[in-house]
Amino acid sequence: MTFASMWRRCSAFLLDYLIISAYLILLVIVGIRLGLGPLKTIFQAMFADPNVSEVSAFLLLVLPVLLYFALSEHSSWQATWGKRKMGLRVTNASGIRLSLPRSLVRSLLKLVPWELTHACLWRIPGWPVAPTTPSLIVTTGLVLVWVLVGANLVSMLVGKKHRTLYDWIVGTYVVVVPRHDRLFASEKRQVEMR
Repeated sequence: MTFASMWRRCSAFLLDYLIISAYLILLVIVGIRLGLGPLKTIFQAMFADPNVSEVSAFLLLVLPVLLYFALSEHSSWQATWGKRKMGLRVTNASGIRLSLPRSLVRSLLKLVPWELTHACLWRIPGWPVAPTTPSLIVTTGLVLVWVLVGANLVSMLVGKKHRTLYDWIVGTYVVVVPRHDRLFASEKRQVEMR
């Protein structure tokens, strides 16, 4: 197995973030429409306090993104759209496709910093309209976010297999798909389309 470099993995994530960004834009448009329309009361209730806001954000934003990663990396592709474009695949130690539970745990651990950010931001008084100075616990949580992100980046840099902390915990690897496998898969798809 050839292990994916940090730069190749980050490039794949940036490509995936294009899809996530399109989804975010769609959520904003729908949110604006709901906030101004007849469902305004329901929309306001969804973001009435920090706990309800966090649950709403998790269900509307984080869960769909988590499922995108988990289901894509569990699929026969073993990769998200961004990873496929970069010629990468997520495997276990034997090079085999991840089980759905393992893929879900990997994606959940990957998104911990993102969810922790949401949990902290919703607890800043006045957020998002007129934020005030956050409490010590919120500031500590936001610092922890950067510690986790930095630890994942450092772990990819120092190890020969370029694994993140969540890869270590779950026992997964991101590998480069051999060129002939990519060509074969492309030809197979073309035949299936005919």
